[in-house]
Amino acid sequence: MINTSMGEIGDEMCALRLRHAALERNKRCLLAYLWHRLQHVKQMRWEFGSILPPDIKNNLSDSEIEWFTQYNRNLAVYMKSIGSDGLNLALDMKPPKSLYIEVRCLQDHGKLEMDDGEVLYLKKNNQYLMARAQCEPLIRQGILEQIVL
Repeated sequence: MINTSMGEIGDEMCALRLRHAALERNKRCLLAYLWHRLQHVKQMRWEFGSILPPDIKNNLSDSEIEWFTQYNRNLAVYMKSIGSDGLNLALDMKPPKSLYIEVRCLQDHGKLEMDDGEVLYLKKNNQYLMARAQCEPLIRQGILEQIVL
C-alpha cells in the first residue's frame, strides 16, 4: 500500500503544472526566435540577391540554407509566371530617379556586354555611366559602387 496524503499529491500536481508552464514558455520563445531568424534570412534575400555572401552563409544552419534555397526557387517561379517575359521584382527596390547612374569599378572585372550590344571593359577605379538595371546586380556583388554626388 502506498502511503501518500492529499497534500503530497497536491504538491506534486503543482510542481508538474509549473514545469509544464515553463516548458511551454521555452517552446514559445524558441519558436519566436526561429521565426525572427527566418524573417531576417528572407530580408537578406532581397538585400543580397539569390547568392549570400560567404561570411553570412557560414552563420546559417543547414535547415536555414535549405529554406533560403527553396525561397529562391519559389520566388523565381513566381517572377517567371508574371507577364510574357517574367518580371524581376528585385531590380528596383526603390523607384529610380534616373535610368542611368554613375558608378565606380572596385575591382577588375573584365568584359561586360550591355543590352544594346556595347562592350565595356570594367577596370578598377574607372568611372562609368551605366543603365541602372544593368549595374545593380554588379553593385550587389561588390564589383561596382554608385557614386553619390
